[in-house]
Amino acid sequence: MEKGYIQVYTGNGKGKTTAAIGLCMRAFGAGLKISFIQFVKGRYTSEMKAFEELKIEFFQGGLPEFIIGKPEKKDIDAALKTLNLAREKVSSGKYDIVILDELNVAVYLGLISEKDVIDLLNSKSQNTEVVLTGRYATQKIMDMADLVTEMHEVKHYYTKGVGQRTGIEV
Repeated sequence: MEKGYIQVYTGNGKGKTTAAIGLCMRAFGAGLKISFIQFVKGRYTSEMKAFEELKIEFFQGGLPEFIIGKPEKKDIDAALKTLNLAREKVSSGKYDIVILDELNVAVYLGLISEKDVIDLLNSKSQNTEVVLTGRYATQKIMDMADLVTEMHEVKHYYTKGVGQRTGIEV
């Protein structure tokens, strides 16, 4: 690509990761080199099988248990390890697209700082498109972005007690 932009998918509605996966599939179809990195998440999701079969580079940096309350040292260490990997991928110039799934949530939870994300974005290779997903994107991160999409929940079956469904949410 001639120039890579910064995209942010945020908001309280469903579909941020799904949109990033869709972009990933489109980029794969166009022959682009992709790295998909998940912050916070550490459990199996169905897209992992597709990434493996298509040989799309994927790294999941969260721990299996959900973070409830204040993050523990092990959560922060996992996020920092993932951030270092992301920084390497974003700045290397070897990737057309690097997707940083749930990075905004990692900042919100205090696992990494907003400054760390801004530094990461400032280090990006000129040709690399970077996509950040997750609720709670900060204003500074949105200001740095070239594209910001906010998913807004209008209605969700979760409020009626429907849990996560394989192939739809996980």
